[in-house]
Amino acid sequence: MDRYHTEKRPPLLSVMLYILGLLNLVFAFDVTAADKSLEKIRIAYSGISGSQTPLWVAYEQGFFRKYGLGVELVYIEGASLCIQTLVSGDVTAAAVSGAAVIQSNLQGSGVVMTAGFLNTMDYELMVSSDITSPEQLRGKSLAVSGPGSSSDFAARYTVEKYGLVPDKDVAIVQIGSQPARFAALTSGKIQGAMVAIPVTAKAKKMGFNELADLQMLGLEYPQNGLAVTRGLIGSKPELVRNLTKAFVEAIAYFKTHQNETLAIYQKYLKTDDMDALKETYEAVGLNLISEKPYPTIKGIQIVLRQLASKDPKAQGVKAEQFVDSTFLTELDKSGFIGRLYKPTQVVATRERPRPVVLAVTAKSNAPVKNKTKVAVTPALEAKPPAVSTTSVPTTPVSAEIEVDKD
Repeated sequence: MDRYHTEKRPPLLSVMLYILGLLNLVFAFDVTAADKSLEKIRIAYSGISGSQTPLWVAYEQGFFRKYGLGVELVYIEGASLCIQTLVSGDVTAAAVSGAAVIQSNLQGSGVVMTAGFLNTMDYELMVSSDITSPEQLRGKSLAVSGPGSSSDFAARYTVEKYGLVPDKDVAIVQIGSQPARFAALTSGKIQGAMVAIPVTAKAKKMGFNELADLQMLGLEYPQNGLAVTRGLIGSKPELVRNLTKAFVEAIAYFKTHQNETLAIYQKYLKTDDMDALKETYEAVGLNLISEKPYPTIKGIQIVLRQLASKDPKAQGVKAEQFVDSTFLTELDKSGFIGRLYKPTQVVATRERPRPVVLAVTAKSNAPVKNKTKVAVTPALEAKPPAVSTTSVPTTPVSAEIEVDKD
């Protein structure tokens, strides 16, 4: 005799349990069918800051799914390692620093930028409270993400503007992500760090001094953008097209949905400081991320000049080699982007499954806000600083990374 008969449950309860079981089976079937219709891909990102807003919003608000993509977001600390996983095929695309893309491309990887999310510097140099002048940086240590990263460029650029020599007068120390750099600063292991909003607001509240604000420079620089391989563009152009659609629609969405975007910031930036989150939204989301996220050719030229002093491969190379704006231009000319900003256009919030965080192994121009204070001195037209040109390997590596499943 079956279980229900032996336990002699009330008939109504048995019927309810039976119906519930059927509903669960139907729901599971529908979810499985829906998932099978999506093209599964991974997108890596190497930083935790407002420059990742388009990626986070596209994921959280379901824009990837809208365009047929089942996305896993993979956080990998460090732009170089992030590019490695892209070249090895462990991820399909990456939101990373343009400098890392350029260095990889110069080594023959075929990696290019298809969009530029943040085409200027949003860093501030925060230093310990006893440092009040640039000369006091002499003999001190500044934290950056890694060689060739945007924070590395920003630190070296700033140090040279102050008449000091990077790695000689001031030590440039590789620490990792922005949270890691700030932790090193607060612990006293280093005396300065390049950090961006919202960490800048927290640092000021804790008594650290702002020695330089790179937003004041108005410097074009490919700080963060979408990177893919030319091989992917050639073999799966529709995938890249759909990725581009999802990103530009996400940008239109967060520029008109402040509260929803702030909630997403809370999750990824891991803070409930609403003042800091609003500063991120207004300064980065609204003012620095363009509605039409073309990669910055001028910014890439700056990186190439920076690299040319140590890497002959960077000499005489055209910036266009590192960019493929085909899909963005296509959407722009077709009116797709413009329609997203019509007054009658409403982009609905889409429900999506709660992300699952897993440990996996990887094989390998908007105008800048006006401010009253003057930033880095002396003159801004000095020659860009030289940085490490360590090549990005293409062999598989192992790393602990976090994955959000869409």
